[in-house]
Amino acid sequence: MDYFETVIVGAGVIGLAVARELALRGREVLILEAEAAAGTSTSSRNSGVIHAGLYYPPGSLRARLCVSGRRALYGFCAARGVTALPCGKLVVATDAEEDDALAAIAARAAENGVDDARLISAREAMDMEPALRCTGALFSPSTGILDVHAYMLALRADAEAAGAVLAFRAPVDYVVRQDNGFSVHTGGVAPATVWCTQLVNAAGLGAVALAHRIHGLPASFVPPAYLSKGSYFTLAGPAPFRRLVYPVPIPGGAGVHLTLDLAGQARFGPDVEAVERIDYTVQPERARAFYAAIRRYWPALPDSALQPGYAGIRPKIVPADQTQDFVIQGPAQHGLDGLINLFGIESPGLTASLAVAESVAEALA
Repeated sequence: MDYFETVIVGAGVIGLAVARELALRGREVLILEAEAAAGTSTSSRNSGVIHAGLYYPPGSLRARLCVSGRRALYGFCAARGVTALPCGKLVVATDAEEDDALAAIAARAAENGVDDARLISAREAMDMEPALRCTGALFSPSTGILDVHAYMLALRADAEAAGAVLAFRAPVDYVVRQDNGFSVHTGGVAPATVWCTQLVNAAGLGAVALAHRIHGLPASFVPPAYLSKGSYFTLAGPAPFRRLVYPVPIPGGAGVHLTLDLAGQARFGPDVEAVERIDYTVQPERARAFYAAIRRYWPALPDSALQPGYAGIRPKIVPADQTQDFVIQGPAQHGLDGLINLFGIESPGLTASLAVAESVAEALA
């Protein structure tokens, strides 16, 4: 039976960030990934946005780790040559009721420590983006976009340079709590058993299911799992926007927003759809609702301009129309030394990844 001090299950952006942090602190780290490559699920199926931390409830993990993680992420990307562009974001109102909501978002952002967001007039917003139509806006200059793939490669490179080992096609069948650690039993093409003293469940969409397979962890500490699908549509042709544009948030999500990739291609989404199974198919008929939502702030959107793009699944632990906080569940909660479960790490998990990793390391210290 092989021994590693720390086993991390999941090589998405969170698992890679945790592996990097622990390896740099001198831990002997093994990352187990069920797929044939890193970051093939949630980490590669999002908008690639660096969030400022505007919306989240003050004092929540999402708020605190987004703000600190965003600062760390920009610094990491600058140091490692990963493209991260602070293009800025406009959160726009389209009627008087939404104008009132903007003021509340601005107040929440300030309470969260976002010190550069400011309310601007409709005229100022439309001068910045002439294709836009709104009644007011909140401008967030520190919101940006990044090369997610390059970021994950940089995390992996740092982790491996510090001695971490990454095993692909190594799905974890079950885990048994031992007196002084855990035995981790993998399946796949080469089944094996690994023993460790620390175990980090960073399995993303599979985190809840894996927690149920940790023998010795009471079921009362495992939350329910819900799958919330978000579809994206891309814009045919060039986009008339240089910044991201978000409507005032709706329950369960940020609404159908406009984001840009590093090549300037515009995409819209995600929407919110409760699903029973993982399915990344984008249904073309969903575009009808997208046109209506987008034309509230971009009335000149041409007919037939939207094309099915891609879809992602949020790792929810509450129903799709409800908001949740990150859960970093450690020995202080469940009483099992050395075990960390990461539940519900949806947006802004990418932005917060370095801060999440630091929190995990501190919980294991």
